Amino acid sequence: MTAAVDSYEEEIEAAPQAVELKIWRRLFSYALAYPQELCLLALFAFVTACVEVAYPLITRGVVDAVSTEGKDAELGIFGLAYLICTLILGLCIGGFIWMAGKIRTHISHDIRRDGFDNLQRLSFSFYDQKPVGWLMARMTSDCDRLANILAWGFMDLVWGATMMIGIAIAMLVMNARLAIVVLSILPILWLISKRFQIRILDSARKVRQTNSRITASYNEAITGMVTSKAFVREADNLASFQELTDGMFMASVRNHLQAAIYVPMVMTLASLATGVALAMGGFDLLHGIISVGTLIAFLAYTRHFFEPVEELGEWFAEMQMAQASAERILRLIDTVPDIVDAADINTSIGDSIHNIQLQNVFFHYGDSHPVLSDINIHAKPGQTIALVGATGGGKSTLVSLICRFYEPTSGRVLINGVDYRDLSLHWLQSRLGVVLQEAYLFSGSLYDNIRYGRLEATEAEVFKAAKLAGVHHFVGTLEHGYNSDIGEGGGHLSAGQKQLVSIARALLADPEILIMDEATSSVDTATEQLVQSGLEHLFHNRISVVIAHRLSTIQRADQILLIENGGIAESGTHSELLALKGKYFGLYQDQGLDISAP
Repeated sequence: MTAAVDSYEEEIEAAPQAVELKIWRRLFSYALAYPQELCLLALFAFVTACVEVAYPLITRGVVDAVSTEGKDAELGIFGLAYLICTLILGLCIGGFIWMAGKIRTHISHDIRRDGFDNLQRLSFSFYDQKPVGWLMARMTSDCDRLANILAWGFMDLVWGATMMIGIAIAMLVMNARLAIVVLSILPILWLISKRFQIRILDSARKVRQTNSRITASYNEAITGMVTSKAFVREADNLASFQELTDGMFMASVRNHLQAAIYVPMVMTLASLATGVALAMGGFDLLHGIISVGTLIAFLAYTRHFFEPVEELGEWFAEMQMAQASAERILRLIDTVPDIVDAADINTSIGDSIHNIQLQNVFFHYGDSHPVLSDINIHAKPGQTIALVGATGGGKSTLVSLICRFYEPTSGRVLINGVDYRDLSLHWLQSRLGVVLQEAYLFSGSLYDNIRYGRLEATEAEVFKAAKLAGVHHFVGTLEHGYNSDIGEGGGHLSAGQKQLVSIARALLADPEILIMDEATSSVDTATEQLVQSGLEHLFHNRISVVIAHRLSTIQRADQILLIENGGIAESGTHSELLALKGKYFGLYQDQGLDISAP
């Protein structure tokens, strides 16, 4: 958790301390992708504001008509105008609620789509640095928050601007002196908004930071529930979580307190302006400068003029609070993968892999010491390369380099004599079959999880792969056979069963390069014998790289490499390494295996 917290703190420190319009312009491009809906929303908001501006004018007409003509006043035209305005207002309010909701849904969908799309492209190094909780917060709460602000904020902006401009014009026409007094409040509002801008934005970032940490804590608590119970850590976990939620509470209180001070100040200034207009207008009325209807309309306009100011003030505060979310979601969308295709992809390599060669390969993570040093390997189809050695020696990293999940810090990986950095990443990885030490399965049926290896595979091909991998032996124990729901992450299956499904998935993919990272580590001895027979068919005519701790499983490998401290300590066939009586010989003895066995 410490690394995750550090990354959050770095983000807070690096974030700009003022609202950046370029961020919001970029986000608004998601709304611009729907011009028809956006124009309709603007139209509904504009007409709504125009109708609201018209109401005080109707009231003015009624009051002045009654004041001058008494009972003889013709009020029918005003009643008709009021009825028409009310009908239009009702239709427009329904219209902008519909359009704003539609645009909000579109924006949320598109931001999530772009974020998820980029997540699929990002390199493994990105996931080494970003915890799951951080990513979940970006793709859920941040997306919803931004979509709400963009849709409803745009509507409020059009409505508010139209209201304020319309009211300002009406007041200037009716009485310019009173209008100027009321409008003189605006510079004061601008100064107050500027003063609160940085404070609200800073506290909002801290709220979002703590929220991400809480989401990460939730994820760790759920995924690590078994471990927590086994070590009786529930109370300690609760204490740690309580500390996070207390921090969230304090940050949220501070943020809302600042917003609670800002908005009432806007309302107070609005009331002050109304009071000044009432006092000055009353004197003008006594001196016959304005009519009663004009004064009433003016007071209504004074009150309504600051309604959009209050709405826009709240929206502005919300926008400032959400900028932290905006910065993070755009940072996620804009993150560039460490591993990308070269500008000029070599397309003359052909459709098949004839050999793979690692030449003087070195690799390290960031500024750390080299994880791999001076690795040289050559493999051809039909050969099996086995990697053995102590945990942490660099075996999995070496496999990741072959798969191009990472790239060498120095040295080259050649495929058919061509540096694989000059080849299409998709071309290489579509020819890979990977069975990891910790098999991951997806929610859904057993059948669909096997077919994940090749979605266009026929039912007969799926069943064949299942039989070769040994899956068929336990299918009968499932209620619905291959159509049984295996639960989230394959939770309804045992660890060994999940591993067999993972092997079947790789078998179905029929890869040119097969990676087996401790693929039989979760399988019992009896099941392992079934799997080994299937793997012999799988290894045929393809390059296979096997990471193994059980040395009994790799005796037939064409080449065994003992990886130690990031380098190749010993290499050769099983019999050659035993005859050498070196480190491999010692490992073999430590596992209690019969040295005389073939």
